[in-house]
Parts: sequence; C-alpha cells; structure tokens
Amino acid sequence: MEAGGLPLELWRMILAYLPLPDLGRCSLVCRAWRELILSLDRTRWRQLYLGCAECRHPNWPNQPDVEPESWREAFKQHYLASKTWTKNAAILETSVCFSLFRRRRTRRTLSVGPGHEFHSLGSALAMSSLFDRILLFPGLHEEQGEIILKVPVEIVGHGKLGEVALLASIDQQCSTTRLCNLVFMPAWFSPFMFKTTSGHVQFDNCNFENGHIQVHGPGTCQVKFCSFKNTHVFLHNVPLCVLENCEFVGSENNSVTVEGHPSSENNWAYTHLLGLIRSSPGVLPTEDSDSLMSLDLESRDQAWSPRTCGIVIEGSQSPTSLATGSPTAGSQEAEVGSNGERVARTPDSSDGGLSPSGEDEDEDQLTYRLSYQVQGPRPVLGGSFLGPPLPGASIQLPSCLVLNSLQQELQKDREAMALASSVQGCLIRKCLFRDGKGGVFVCSYGRAKMEGNIFRNLTYAVRCIHNSKIIMLRNHIHHCRASGIFLRLEGGGLIAGNNICHNAEAGVDIRKKSNPLILCNQIHHGLRSGIVVLGNGKGIIRNNQIFSNKEAGIYILYHGNPVVSRNHIFKGHAAGIAVNENGRGLITENVIRENQWGGVDIRRGGVPILRSNLICFGYSDGVVVGDEGKGLLEGNTIYANKGCGVWMMASSLPHVTSNHVSYNGLYGVAVFSQKDGSGELPGGHGGQENFSEDGDAILWETELEKDDDPLRRPITVALVESNSADHNGASGLYIQSSEALHIVNNVIHANRVRGITVAQSSQLTRVANNSISCNRQSGVKIEAQCKVELRGNGIYDNRGHGIITKGDSTVMENDIIGNRGSGLQLLPMSDTKVIKNRIHSFRASGIAVQGHAKALVQDNTIFQGRTNKTIFQQSSNNQECIIQNNRFLVFKKSDTWRLTNPPARPHLENSLRGPSAAHGGQKVTAMATRITAHVEGGYHSKRSIFCTIL
Repeated sequence: MEAGGLPLELWRMILAYLPLPDLGRCSLVCRAWRELILSLDRTRWRQLYLGCAECRHPNWPNQPDVEPESWREAFKQHYLASKTWTKNAAILETSVCFSLFRRRRTRRTLSVGPGHEFHSLGSALAMSSLFDRILLFPGLHEEQGEIILKVPVEIVGHGKLGEVALLASIDQQCSTTRLCNLVFMPAWFSPFMFKTTSGHVQFDNCNFENGHIQVHGPGTCQVKFCSFKNTHVFLHNVPLCVLENCEFVGSENNSVTVEGHPSSENNWAYTHLLGLIRSSPGVLPTEDSDSLMSLDLESRDQAWSPRTCGIVIEGSQSPTSLATGSPTAGSQEAEVGSNGERVARTPDSSDGGLSPSGEDEDEDQLTYRLSYQVQGPRPVLGGSFLGPPLPGASIQLPSCLVLNSLQQELQKDREAMALASSVQGCLIRKCLFRDGKGGVFVCSYGRAKMEGNIFRNLTYAVRCIHNSKIIMLRNHIHHCRASGIFLRLEGGGLIAGNNICHNAEAGVDIRKKSNPLILCNQIHHGLRSGIVVLGNGKGIIRNNQIFSNKEAGIYILYHGNPVVSRNHIFKGHAAGIAVNENGRGLITENVIRENQWGGVDIRRGGVPILRSNLICFGYSDGVVVGDEGKGLLEGNTIYANKGCGVWMMASSLPHVTSNHVSYNGLYGVAVFSQKDGSGELPGGHGGQENFSEDGDAILWETELEKDDDPLRRPITVALVESNSADHNGASGLYIQSSEALHIVNNVIHANRVRGITVAQSSQLTRVANNSISCNRQSGVKIEAQCKVELRGNGIYDNRGHGIITKGDSTVMENDIIGNRGSGLQLLPMSDTKVIKNRIHSFRASGIAVQGHAKALVQDNTIFQGRTNKTIFQQSSNNQECIIQNNRFLVFKKSDTWRLTNPPARPHLENSLRGPSAAHGGQKVTAMATRITAHVEGGYHSKRSIFCTIL
C-alpha cells in the first residue's frame, strides 16, 4: 500500500507512534488499513502489551522467553479478561431508584498515600461509590482492622509491581471487585488476606506472601499473572474459578485446595467466566503436536502356513509335496527349515543322534513315498515376527498396537472428549508450582481442571481423594519427592497428554477404588514405578508411553484391577508390568519391549489376564509366572527376548494359550518348581517396596475387597495349550517340575535344541495333540524318573531321534515320522509303553531299545527306513521288552505309503480350548525369591536368566 507516495515501511513507522484508541480507529478505515494495523504485531502491539503495568509476558511463568503467536491477540485476551468484573455494572446502576431521571455518574479515582486525598484504604472505601477506582501510591499500607468491601470497587497499585504493599485482611461482601498490581501480606491479627462467600473477585498482576485466600461458593474468582509465595488458596464449593499464568512457590502445605462439589447456585459472573474460558485458546492437542513413539519396525512379510513335506529317494518328489528342496542321490540328509530349504546338519550326540559317517546314501534300488504334514508357526501378529530379529532392522506393527495421538483418542472416545472439554469447579491453566510441599489438593467431591501447568520440585503435584474428579491435560510433572499424581478413596477423572518424569515415587498412584482414565501420557525416568495400582484401585490405562523407570513400568498389587491397553512400555530397569500381592487386571494389546527384567512378571497371588500383547527384545525373560502367580496368558506374541519366552512355575497353575513364542535366547516355555534360595536381589534392590502415603507402613490387607470375578474359573493343573514355540535358542518347551502339567495342541517347531525336554516330572506331564517338528536335536527327550504321557502328537523331521526316553512314559497314538535318528529310542532303566503309534525313520531304526530297557511295544505300525537298517532294534538278552501285535512295513517297488485313517497327526483344527484363569494367593514375604534353572547345551552361565520383582 502506498498513500501520498509513502512506502509501506514508512507507514508502519508512523503508525507505531499511535496510542491504542487511535490504532482501533485506523483499523476501521478500510480493509487495507486494517491489514496494515494487523501487520504491526511484532512491533507496536508487542510494545503496547509489554508497556501495560497490569500484565506480564503472555507466557509467564512457564515460558517467558517464548513469544506468543500474536501479541495483538494476547493483548486482546488480557483486555477482555480485565473487564470481566464490570460485566454487571449495568445491572447495578439501573437498580438505583429513579435511574431513568438521573444522569449517568462518572466513576471517580480516589488516591491513597502520603500527600494524597486519603491516608488509608479504609477511609477511601468509606467515601467510594459503585465501581470507583482506588489508587494506592507506592509505600506500605497497613490496616489495623478488617476491611469489608460493601460496594464494587477497583483497588490498583500505582507504579511497578512491588512498590505498593498492602497488609490487610479483606472481607468482600459486595457482588464484584478487582485488585491489581499489589503485594498482599497478612495483617497481624489474621492469616486471611482476602475472603469472599458470594461475590466475584478478580486479581491481576499481584503478589501474595505468607497468607491465605478463601473463596466460598457461590462466589467466583479470576486470578491472572499473580505470584503466590507460601500462600494457600482455599476454594470451597466454588462453581467456577480461574487461575491462569500464576506462580506458586514455597508452600508449606497445599498451594491450592479445591473442596466440595461445585455449588448449584451460581452468581452473575459464572456465565461471563464460562464464555471467557471458551473463547480463549486452550491446550487441547492438535494432530501435529502429538509425538508418537514407535518401535521403528519394518515389514518383513513372510506367509506361514502348514506345509506338506515329502521323504523322497533318488530325487523323485511326491506329487503332493510342496518342499522347495529335495535330497538327491549321494547328498547329505537335510531337514526342512524355517525358509523351506533343507539344510544339512548333524544331531547332537548327547541326544543319541547320529554322528557324521560319510556313508554313501545311494538308494537306487527302489523308491517309496510317505506323505504327511508339518505344522509351521502360527503367528498372532502377522509375518513381521516370523523371521529372526536383524540388527538395525525394523518391524511393522499391526494397527492394533500403533499409538494414536491424543486427538485421535478423544475423537474415538466421545465420553473422554466431553470430559476434556468440560469446565466445572476450578480451572488452573498455564501455572507454575515449584519448590514446596503440595501442588493441588482436590477433596470431598471437588472438581478441578488443570491445563498446561508445570509442577516441579514438590512433595507431590496433585492429590485427588474422596470421590473427587480431576481433568489434567498437557501438564509437566517432574522431580516430585513422592508420587506425581495421587488418587485414592474413589477419586477419578481424566489424565491425558501429560509429561510425568523424574519423580521419586510412582508417576501416578491409584488406590482405594479410584478409577481414572489415563490416556496418552509420557511417564518416564521415575525413580520407582511409572504407574502403581493397589488397594482395590482400578482405572483405564490406555495409549501411554511408559519408559526408563527404575522399577516396573506398571505395578499392580493388593487387589488392584485396572484395564491396561495399547500402551508402549519399554526400556525399564525392571519388569515392564509386574502383578503380584493378589493384583489383577486386564492387560491387552500393549507393546512391552527392551525391559531389563521380565516383560511381564506375575507372582504371589497375581491373577491378571494377559491378552494380545507384543512382548519383545527384553534383556531377560518375556513373561515370568513366579511363586503363587496365576492368570491367563492368551494370544500374545513373545519375540526375541534374551531369556526364556515364558518362564513359569507349574505350582502357580497358570494357563498359557494361543501365544506365539519365537526367537527367544533360551527356552520358548520353561516350567520349573524348584527354588534357589532367597539371596539378595539384583542391582541392590533389597528393600521392601513402600506404598504408604507418608512413608509409614500400611497393612493393606485389612482394607481389601473380596470381589471374585464370575468370569474366572479355577483350574487344577498348569496348562500350556494352542501355542506356537519356534526358533528359540534352547528347547521349545523345557520342564523341570514336581507338579502336574498339561501340554496340549501346541506347535513346537525349529528350535535350536529339542522340541520338548522333560528334565524332571515327578507327577504326570501330559503331552497331547502337539506338532513337534524340525528341531535341531530330538523332538522329545524324557529324563530318568520322569512320568510323561505322549498321545496324539505329530513328531516330524527332527534332526535327532523322534523321542528319546529314560523315564516312565506312555507313548500312544502318535505319528513319529521322518526324524534323522531313530523314531523312538528307549534307553536303559526306562519303562515305556509304546502303543498304537505310526513310526518311521529315514536313516535309522523305527524303534531302538538299548540295554535293559523295560518296554511294552504293542499295536504299532512301523515303516522301514533305509534298506540296510532294521525296523526294530534291541539287545538279544533283554527279557523285559514285550513286543506284540505290531505291523512292520517293508517297502516294495512302486509302494506309496500315506498316513490315513486317521490322517496325519496332530488334529489341531478339531481342538477345543476355552479361557480359564485362577485367582487367590497368600500374603508375601518382603524379599522376592530368586529363581534359577539349568540351561541345556553350551551356555556359559549354565543357568537361566532370572527375573525378580520388588
């Protein structure tokens, strides 16, 4: 724009000298002039705002170095807010009798101070009328008696903040008043600096020191740009109160107390305050402002399905075979691996496997075919978790496990959106609470909303008790000496989008029937747990990032029963989630990764439901079910943990079903019952966990609720069913237990040692209807004095023997086909019943009985392998081996053998399973039990990685 030949920059320089009223008039000239006035935002508007003695920097006290998006808009908001107290002026003035016949009265300015019209505030108030302005000049103004405000007035300090100090106790009994640019200190006779019971009070740019402010409903208050030093603001039954851009420092108790349900009786200011709140910019999140923590996982799609494999001689392949590679004449024997190729390996000799012999394998005489199926892994989360973890690679998370932004979550959850948008009771926005005991205390049905505040270096940030409700959005809570947010006695509300970190106790502490919604927070670097739920506490914990805490990311105990879903819990120094001391909870669709101890640790009466979680890349075991731990583990993906996939004690009676356990460093599933002492805990964590409010011990069991869940039914034996355990570093399933155990309908595939190892089983271990295939050593190994029943299993293509047993076992109705060693090897001192099985070994005997093994071999179908191997091998002097009614098939030219009537086992598609869980438990000792176990095969420590939880 150019006018009279003047360039735009020169016009801006000229307009920069105009006062506020003239700027407003110029903006009304035309659109071009309006745009020119608006372009002065960083110059004239900034100068006008900072030159106003009644306000401070718009981002004070939290970000005083950050400029606002618009200085003009900030100035406008401050101007509108400063006039709220006069909104009822028309009502008061027209209520005067004969007001229609009176000329409107001009508001006066009364000066108070040495050499001015009045010498004290009390004398000025005695002469004031409606909405007069009382100007206090620099100095100390001390009132010897209580001041009662009976008419609406404005009391303003003249000069810079800090030059006018007022020592007084003020009782407001009028409808409205405003106090600005003053330093308040309590009078000698009362700690209360200001109180009101029904009117509206507005504080702007004031300092309060060492006293109390009290507002009772239906009274309201509006406080902006004020500093409170060791001052307590008490709000009782207030329908609406706004504290904005304030600083609270050095409180000896709570800085702000909100008590009582908001009054249903509202004064005149309620509607105006509500409109002001809704018109001002809030802190509800936008899509761009939400940072999501992803696993950085890249897709490696690889479809897995049951594969049809064939055993072929002379390179001829069965028409039904889908194997990508076949051994040819003179080639070394190979197995079908995870990528569909046959890889030549030699079984471990300790399993009784065959050593490399170099013997020629030409089988040019005859060809036979035996068709069967090998069950591959059954992934829960798709192909990304079928391949081995690669350094630097990433895996694509399924949509159910990707974190949403807060805005997305609120759009999906209309109830949470309504809660986040509501305003009731006290609104505390953009304030700083620091260096004191307590921040905000909400009690006795109180209501408070906190947005964009900072709480630091306090004993605690927020306490919510006695049926109170809080709404916390976008606050930063850090370096508290106790818990950051504490809810008890049926407290609740919404805690969303907050950054909670570096607190000495839990980031969020939920107990005694409290039931909040905890949504989209970052809770990290705590000196103890991220979230603690205990004492019948509940709550919904959803879509949070919980990481780098020194103790469990989420700790559930003493009948705590939250719903924990869609969280990312990672890089903790202890367990990701710990459930013990009769804790409960539904834990579903979480990503639990890279934790130092177990991904999930269940002990001492813990009875959670763990469903559809991804538990991966942990530095210890994936899931630990320790002493007296119970619960249901269903549909989880347990992947690439350095310890075991699932470590559990059979005496705890867990139910492990439909999980995908793969690429873990040790066993896929390990079942133990022995304890190895109760030594000191790792990392120096030898003390007892303290969950008291003020450091004193509390006997929680006297307050617990007996609320048995009718959906849970007790089980009487530990159950491992319908899982897939593949590509683990040791055995797929390792058992060293003196308790009964059922292993049913599992796929145990391509593990680096054996499929199943039973090292100790004084009570019956039942292994039924499982697929055990392509493991590097034997399919099943049973040690001496173990009681095992194997029924209905398919044991295929293992690189050692199909089954090797030293114990007391029953092998009935299994298909033992295509294994590198013997189909079934019975070692000395074993007592085995082998009934109604179909047995075949490609290179060795179908059944090999060594030494004086006791056996009953009856009604089996045994296929001959290589032409120079016997079908059945035993010592000639063994009188305790009974062989009867078996069918021995020697191949003939053009024979084709198939597994029919019944078809190849196991019959997994017909298996039925149902969720079950158990609950109960005992009170625990202070110290956790350290649990260890021997590891098979070449590990330096000779022990399993152990998990201990405080």
